[in-house]
Amino acid sequence: MSAASLHLAVALDGAGWHPAAWRDPAAFPKDLFTAAYWAALVAEAERGLLDFVTIEDSLALQSTRHEGPDGRTDQVRGRFDALLVASRIAPLTGRIGLVPTVTTTHTEPFHIASGLATLDYVSGGRAGWRAQVSGRGAEAAHFGRRDIPGLRPESLDDPETVRLIHELFDEAADVVEVVRRLWDSWEDDAVIRDVPTGRFVDRDRLHYIDFEGSRFSVKGPSIVPRPPQGQPPVTALAHARVPYEFAARGADVVYVTPHDAEQARAIVEEVRGIGNDVLKIFADLVVYVGEDARERKARLDELDGAGHVSDAAIFTGTPGELADLILDWRRAGLEGFRLRPAVLPTDLGAITRRLVPELQRRGAFRSGYEAATLRGHLGLPRPAGRYAGSRR
Repeated sequence: MSAASLHLAVALDGAGWHPAAWRDPAAFPKDLFTAAYWAALVAEAERGLLDFVTIEDSLALQSTRHEGPDGRTDQVRGRFDALLVASRIAPLTGRIGLVPTVTTTHTEPFHIASGLATLDYVSGGRAGWRAQVSGRGAEAAHFGRRDIPGLRPESLDDPETVRLIHELFDEAADVVEVVRRLWDSWEDDAVIRDVPTGRFVDRDRLHYIDFEGSRFSVKGPSIVPRPPQGQPPVTALAHARVPYEFAARGADVVYVTPHDAEQARAIVEEVRGIGNDVLKIFADLVVYVGEDARERKARLDELDGAGHVSDAAIFTGTPGELADLILDWRRAGLEGFRLRPAVLPTDLGAITRRLVPELQRRGAFRSGYEAATLRGHLGLPRPAGRYAGSRR
């Protein structure tokens, strides 16, 4: 395995992925709602040469309940808008990719396209997108445009729930398609800035996208010229067949949640079997890293009143043990890992200052950035615009 072939990212969420992370002695709860806090986290991730960071977001307050608020006041509640955080951080960083979460279900595709294209410009070609559906009635109630009964884990086999899942992901696929078309609606050379003739743009190189779907139609073109990357990478978290198909249809990176190497191999085979051979497959892992990892987790579990559970596998151990696990699972066909630090900044620092050097010593991770864009980090070529050469 070459050093360039392993991709590492981190998922940033509040004070960390443990519900009681904000109560850890090393946490900074007073700083959570400051730009400096997020800038410091991303700077640390860049110090570790990570491919990108994702920034979590949602259209409802955090809750232990799947539907609606839980009334708890002993866990972090409230968050910043992920896309705006990424835009604030972009000028303060130079190489690392910035991948905010933006929901497809209630957000206009035109706004998603223009916001992410702007992020790509202000970051110099380092923007990405974690596309996320919303299956919660409480989130739909913020907008008043539609009723969503809510997806509950115990009802996933119910025919009405299955229908809603397909509807949400079909809609998300349409949103991704529209966003991609809007990014291409300006040809690369549409902005000409010809002072002598007084022509700033070549109008023949801007294109209508004329999308007609079951829930919306979008005329185009975008208000933002084609992004520096052409197409900022689209990513998605997936746990089952329908979201796997969504990712294979429109994403560049999919995050999956195996709990061992055998399951990782089975998921890779299933995703590859859908037919997208260029989709990058990353495994998500919640990580407590260090010699005191188990003790820290036990202390936080006690504070929270329950053991930490997650959709992703939970790792507790030393940097060397985490490197062993990563390289073992890597042989199952995974191309990267999105690590979810249990406590920030503690476990992020352990990733950048201890795990990364360990992987470098084993010849499994790069010693410096080799590209300037997120597509470059991921080994994705810059695509040609779909409308290039066509004229109005």
